[in-house]
Amino acid sequence: MLRIHLTRIVIITIVWTLLGLFLTIYDQLLLDSHLSGGHHQDYTFGEALAFNVLAGFFGGMMGGITLIIVNRKFRTRPIYEGLAVVVIFFVIITSTITLFSAIIPTLINYEQPLTNPEAKAFFLGQILTTLHLKNLIFWAIVVAITHFSIQVSNKFGPGNLWNILNGKYHLPKHENRVFMFIDLKSSTTIAEQLGGETYHQFLKDVFSDITEPIIKNQAEIYQYVGDEIVVSWNLDKVKNKNIYLNCFFDIQSELKSKESKYLNKYELTPEFKAGAHYGDVIAGEVGIIKRDITYSGDVLNTTARIQGQCNDLESLFLISNKLYQYIEPKSAAWTFHSKGQISLKGKEHNIELIAVVKV
Repeated sequence: MLRIHLTRIVIITIVWTLLGLFLTIYDQLLLDSHLSGGHHQDYTFGEALAFNVLAGFFGGMMGGITLIIVNRKFRTRPIYEGLAVVVIFFVIITSTITLFSAIIPTLINYEQPLTNPEAKAFFLGQILTTLHLKNLIFWAIVVAITHFSIQVSNKFGPGNLWNILNGKYHLPKHENRVFMFIDLKSSTTIAEQLGGETYHQFLKDVFSDITEPIIKNQAEIYQYVGDEIVVSWNLDKVKNKNIYLNCFFDIQSELKSKESKYLNKYELTPEFKAGAHYGDVIAGEVGIIKRDITYSGDVLNTTARIQGQCNDLESLFLISNKLYQYIEPKSAAWTFHSKGQISLKGKEHNIELIAVVKV
């Protein structure tokens, strides 16, 4: 998760710095146009460039950190609430900086309190200029667009928005992927106990809480299907094979740490069961009105069937022997118990399943 946050901060900082450069060039072109009355004696291109680029650079770092904090705090709230908080915070900070940028030169030039008529006139001249209003409006729009872009990126998942924009999956392509189907235990009983609306809020809280351990283990959230979540890894991009197993147990640990929260709010604690498998899939972009990147292949059906055996085999986490052989786990953090050759619905041959238990 930290890697994603740092990447976003770096991207926001670079983009905002470039926007500072764009703003300076735009102002210069406007001043040189036939619609302008000419340059003011206090204006130089170099000073304007330095100010706007530095403002974009430091503003990008501060804005990136602020946007990530707000996004984290308001991730279960409507988008407009987070947007309102970000814009209000930006206006307060910008107004404060503008205020001090007027007070300091006033005190330096006049060495008089602001009650002095000349000092007061100079101070008001610095504050009431439309230059500050123009910059405030421009950067407020940038903040709003940046916040909205983060929400869109969250909607598609980290990296997927860029994959759609650059057409990576415009043509179908083969990928080797690990899939894990994670399903809420006793979901029907819980739904009957909580009722429709409360159950939906329960799922919303659960999926929000388990997002961080999923992202921490470099998994991509492929789909939410009712009370089930499907995550995936591209084998070509993952070096640490332990994360396939770590992911499930980190989810369990995260929910365990929030046990009191769920007991107080819902009088129950969530628990998941999961199945994992890997193989070749076809990845491609589908849809016109609502574009998405989908995966097709036997590995998805097999993984779903493996997860469906958890209750029958009295296991929380089952993996295929094929995945076990690929991982070759050497960590003492887990124990493995073969459940034998299991017949899966729709499969011609039996598959050996292995239960994974954290020590």
